[in-house]
Amino acid sequence: MAKRRRRFKQTQSLEERLAAEAERLRASAKTAPPGVRREELLRKARQFEGERHLATTH
Repeated sequence: MAKRRRRFKQTQSLEERLAAEAERLRASAKTAPPGVRREELLRKARQFEGERHLATTH
């Protein structure tokens, strides 16, 4: 018997999810002390914003 995939409908659009994640990462970066971790959070936030832009243009 084949294993079935669990599927569910997204309640938010991809753009909304990417924007929310970028916002969450930026908020975490604000509270993080200056250093590698903070830069990593900001880099990830910029990446999500770029992906959001790509998702809205296609």
